[in-house]
This record gives sequence, structure tokens and C-alpha cells, in this order.
Amino acid sequence: MIKIILIFVSIVIYLIITLPILLIEWILGFFFPNFKSKSCQAMVLAGFRLLIVISGVKVIVLGEENVPKDRSVVYIANHRSYFDILLTYVRVPRLTGYIAKKEMSSWPVFSIWMKNLNCLFLDRENIREGVKTILAAVEKVKNGISICIFPEGTRNKINDTFLPFHDGSFKIAEKSGAPVVPITIVNSASAFEDQFPKVRRTTIILHYGEPVYIKDLDKETRKNIGSYFRNIISETYFRDKETYKDQIGSSKIASKQD
Repeated sequence: MIKIILIFVSIVIYLIITLPILLIEWILGFFFPNFKSKSCQAMVLAGFRLLIVISGVKVIVLGEENVPKDRSVVYIANHRSYFDILLTYVRVPRLTGYIAKKEMSSWPVFSIWMKNLNCLFLDRENIREGVKTILAAVEKVKNGISICIFPEGTRNKINDTFLPFHDGSFKIAEKSGAPVVPITIVNSASAFEDQFPKVRRTTIILHYGEPVYIKDLDKETRKNIGSYFRNIISETYFRDKETYKDQIGSSKIASKQD
């Protein structure tokens, strides 16, 4: 319980300390929008890295050389844990926004930081508003800002399973022409969700796949684009889980001793 308390206290202190900074960032945004985005990203990255250190999570990163450094991309990943956002965000090589559920837009202070970090809020119940969000994401990608989306649409509650990947999630890449970089995340729920409310030491794997341009796929594959990427991530997931079972297993043993 000590770790979750430290994490909670750190978040609260961070939000309180940065309140005046948000005002400064808001003013800067009128004159130097790019500087504002980079400044916000640097501060949040520092905060996320601190939370990862406090949690004691170890990360094995694979295939990071597959991520293009000279252009914006669309990241897609499986989603089991709140840690997925922390762990993927600290690795991005350029400005990156996330597609979040609409409900998060009403979170005090959090939502302001998210907007400053180019995040967008998706209403899956309202088709018209959902289309607006996707088009806004397309414009961000065209302007050099990468976008990350979890195509399952929500956190999957069951280990070693995958919810259907929504085909609409890939419209951002299709309309912007950006490559899709699949991220396979293994064992992230073992840090928090699997023993809620405790946070425990564990080993998590992030595996970046090769970029895929949707325009290069055949017509039949594009018709089932969600299933295509779901299969890529699923195959990578079980392969990595088997390859690194000793590290994952030893981290679970260590976590029980915390």
C-alpha cells in the first residue's frame, strides 16, 4: 500500500504545484504554440518517469528502432492497465497525443493537461462527434503530431485476451497517410490492476512492430483492418510472453514479497 500512497501523493502535489504553470502555458500558447506543447510534454514526461520509478516497474523494450523518427505516426496498442499510458508516453520521440474517452474531458486539471498534450476526447456514442474527433486527429498527424489510440476502446479486464479492434480507429492513419506502428504490451496489469489497490514490482514488455501503411494493404485486408492488427498484436503478445516467461515469472514472485 505504501507505493500507491506515494503515487497518489505525488500526483496531488504535482497538480497543485503546476496550477500556476498551467496559467503561464495558457498565455504562452497564444504566441508560441509549439513551445507550449513541448514544454508541457517535458513536464509530464518528468512526472511519468517519477511514477514509474516509485512503482518499481521494469520495462523491456523491443523493436523501438521500428518507430520512424522523421515523421508523425499512429500508434495502436492493446490496453490492460493505466500503466499502458505512462509506459508508452515516456518512449515517444516526438509530440504525441492520445485518444481518450469523452468522460475524461470533465476531470479537473487532468483534462487541461491532456488538451495541452494534444489529446483528444472521443464520444463513441455520438457518431457525428466521433467523426469530428477523428478528423481533428487527422489534422494533428498531418501537422507532425503523432497520435496513440487503443482500438479495443476500453481497458480489457481479462488477462491474455483481446477485445475486438474497432475498424474506425484506423481512419486516422488511412486519411492522414501516416504509418501505423503496433505496440504490443505484455503483463502491464500485474503492476496494479491484478492486485488492486496495491502497486507492485513487475516486468512489463513493450514491443514496437514494423510500421504499416494502410494504402499498401490489399482490399480484403483493409476491409478487416481491425482484425488484421489485432492478429499482429496477439501473435506478438503470446510469443513475447513465452520468450520472457522467466523474467515475468520472477517479477511476480518478487512482487508477492513486497
